[in-house]
Amino acid sequence: MLGIIIGVASVIVMLAIGQGSKKSIQDQMSSMGTNLIFAMPGSEQKGGVRMGNSDAQSMVLTDVDAIEKDCPAISAVSPEVRSSGQAVVGNQNWPTSIYGANVKYLDIKKLTIESGRCFTDNDILTYAKVCLVGQTVVENLFGKADPIGQTIRFKSIPLLIIGVLGEKGENGMGQDQDDLIIAPYTTVQKRVLAITHIQGIYASAISEDKNDVAIEQITESLRKSHKLKDGVVDDFRVRSQAEMVKTFSSISDIMTILLGAISGISLLVGGIGIMNIMYVSVTERTREIGLRLSVGGRGNDIMLQFLVESILLSVFGGVIGISLGIGATQITASIMSWPVVITTVSVVMSFVVCSAIGIFFGWYPARKAASLNPIDALRYE
Repeated sequence: MLGIIIGVASVIVMLAIGQGSKKSIQDQMSSMGTNLIFAMPGSEQKGGVRMGNSDAQSMVLTDVDAIEKDCPAISAVSPEVRSSGQAVVGNQNWPTSIYGANVKYLDIKKLTIESGRCFTDNDILTYAKVCLVGQTVVENLFGKADPIGQTIRFKSIPLLIIGVLGEKGENGMGQDQDDLIIAPYTTVQKRVLAITHIQGIYASAISEDKNDVAIEQITESLRKSHKLKDGVVDDFRVRSQAEMVKTFSSISDIMTILLGAISGISLLVGGIGIMNIMYVSVTERTREIGLRLSVGGRGNDIMLQFLVESILLSVFGGVIGISLGIGATQITASIMSWPVVITTVSVVMSFVVCSAIGIFFGWYPARKAASLNPIDALRYE
């Protein structure tokens, strides 16, 4: 029974961890908006040399205007430029990233303002040195002090803090979503990066079921604005958040199956253990079997007796293993803070499998017992 108990418990725990990870990834990525769509520059060719994605400068502000004009399936669109560096306040500094965007960026990325205000269209037109900061930046540079109205320096550029973003935590890839600064894209473009192109475009489809239509419209709009002829490869990439959720869910499913298969090996070992024990039991009870057969017992009766014993061992082991697995899962979640989800499917599947193991591995010893010759069995020492 111990092999079955350990096997069933490990299957339930492993599947709970796998399903919990999948749900956590889906929830965290969905919190960014399942109707989120982003377009990034692709590799481009200059003078016969294929440039990397990071070197590509194929996107400009007119692309954003074209998408806003030509794509009715899009509800909001924003350019994005970004840079990494040290944020400095007084004698405190913190490595972080700054993102340049327009006023619609917060709605697209599902960001909220906890205190203060957002920058305005006029701030974008005037390259205003204003910014919004995330909770991680606030904690590391200001502690418990109010950062509104304070000046933060990023790559020697002073920025006035006008708003603090609401906390979002980590995303599905373990990235801190609160470790950021957001400023008008013109400010980051001209004052921080000194560039004229943009590094990406973020948009929201009017609804999740319009994602595919929105992607087609954005692709067509960008090809038109980039003057790409038929047959020419796109110099950009368009993806949706829903695609990423689906991809990560598929990876998580594969990992869950792998974990279940590994833990299922212990169930197989437990089944082999039951077969060996029942096989030994047949040998030790040979005289008893002979006596039963000699007083009128049939082969099917003997077979049923040993098969029922094997099934009961598996079923009782399965029940104890399910209880142990659920308890171990809860302990794992509370002690290690891992996301876990115990599904009815995993519990039922474990119980069915351990019952099947009892029948499968108990059949051979039961068949051996039923085929014994009564006279030889009575003479057995």
